[in-house]
Amino acid sequence: MKFNLFSNKNIVCIGGGNAMPKTVLRGLKNKNVNLTVVSAVLDSGGSSGKLRKEYDIISPGDLRRAFLELCNLPEEEKELLDFRFPEGELSGHNLGNLLFTASYLKDKKYGGIFKKMNSRLIGNHKILPSTISKSDLVAVLENGEEIVGEANIDIPKHNSKLRIKKLFLNPPVGACPQTLRRIKNADAIIIGPGDIFSSLMQVLLVDGIIDAIKNSKAKKIYITNLMTKDGESNNFSVKDFVFEIENCLDSKVDYIIYNNNMASQQIVDDYRKNNPQFLEMVDFSSVKDDDRYIGSDLLGENGIVHSPEKLAQIILKICKQ
Repeated sequence: MKFNLFSNKNIVCIGGGNAMPKTVLRGLKNKNVNLTVVSAVLDSGGSSGKLRKEYDIISPGDLRRAFLELCNLPEEEKELLDFRFPEGELSGHNLGNLLFTASYLKDKKYGGIFKKMNSRLIGNHKILPSTISKSDLVAVLENGEEIVGEANIDIPKHNSKLRIKKLFLNPPVGACPQTLRRIKNADAIIIGPGDIFSSLMQVLLVDGIIDAIKNSKAKKIYITNLMTKDGESNNFSVKDFVFEIENCLDSKVDYIIYNNNMASQQIVDDYRKNNPQFLEMVDFSSVKDDDRYIGSDLLGENGIVHSPEKLAQIILKICKQ
């Protein structure tokens, strides 16, 4: 009988946005692991932000992205749930976001929503919110100015060259008990990739999350971004990303996965035409001999996204150790 080493490995994935679902979740979802997504739910911009403000709910956008990556629905149904209304009163709204909102308004309970959502996922994967409480992400810039709201950090209206010196949630909010249990019982905890302040730390700053990570016996893995981002990580190197994450955690991670293959300037310039918020490839030259750092060519087919399969193979190798 063939023994499967990765059977029942419990991996917690922390983050939001598009990066983590389209890379980490996509690479691991069909491997022999149990994934738990701990999703950002405090976004204040776009469709999610409007629904959050108008109906007093947690923001559904990042939950939807994780669901669409892990669910067992036919592709045409996934496309429908991801459909965004182009005009009219619903302009900018996403059908999946609207369905999440309607489900909450029907019963005023999140438990039933996540039970139904998780029943449609492949394997034993789960999607959980970091919190179900109201709060705003607040950044303090190096000049003392406070920026309130995830959207204003994500898309800066202030001087984007000013570094973020402090980040907090106002008011402080607690994590969901089930989320904390999943972190406690994890074999590996993956943070990122994703916007370091507006997405990743939005989750980490929820009361209970950091303590749960520190107290977990899981292997802690941070995946650095491929490119720097205007207003959040201007001129950041791999070491800068790691410093900010470990400073937030008040502890070191066990492994850092970073890209060590620079795309050509032409590829970077072409990518920036449609993604002007991203600046340059993240510099890795400051990384010296350190067993925690795992450098590899992580570039996907278009050169500017992480390859899901390359990431998956490195993560599984770490889990094997």
